[in-house]
Amino acid sequence: MDKKIIISPSLLAADFSKLREEIAEVEKFGAEYLHLDVMDGNFVPNISYGAPVISSLRKHSNLVFDVHLMVNEPDYLIKDFAQFSDIITVHAEAVKHLNRTIQLIKSFGKKAGVALNPSTPLDVLKYELKNIDMVLIMTVNPGFGGQKFIPEMIQKIKDLREIDKNIDIEVDGGINDETAKLVKEAGANILVAGSYIFSGDYKKKIESLK
Repeated sequence: MDKKIIISPSLLAADFSKLREEIAEVEKFGAEYLHLDVMDGNFVPNISYGAPVISSLRKHSNLVFDVHLMVNEPDYLIKDFAQFSDIITVHAEAVKHLNRTIQLIKSFGKKAGVALNPSTPLDVLKYELKNIDMVLIMTVNPGFGGQKFIPEMIQKIKDLREIDKNIDIEVDGGINDETAKLVKEAGANILVAGSYIFSGDYKKKIESLK
């Protein structure tokens, strides 16, 4: 199974031109996806950005856009984000009818991902795995960058890989050169890194994850 590195930039920066330059740099050095965290200040305590900002970025990047909706009741946003995303991920904890939300994403021709917070068991996906393209295992509590990796999530990744040998397993939170090795050995094949990448030499940091 192919392993991919995803870059999660902070779009809270006011300098949009600098942001475009940073994305171009990490793309040049081997990032394959752009993980975009949409936060509503409700499901998570932080607030980030909406569809217009990501739409503007789409014009400047050929990376796969992996939109992570950290919002309550995301269904009403899916149509807007489907215009410029490749993957749309929602939280199982944030939707009333998970199957309906997955089918809505797929109705726009997009891949559907489902994210699970650290304390959410895999059981909630028992009857939906066949409909999901990717499961995002949160290895920190969502809402803020730079948090410490929760080691108990290693077993969660192993358990999911045992249940489904082929599904894409993405991990997000506290990923660095040390934790990347652990989650890959556990069965994850898509790694999201933000703070680690942007705190130093992009090329060296991306290579260390691969």
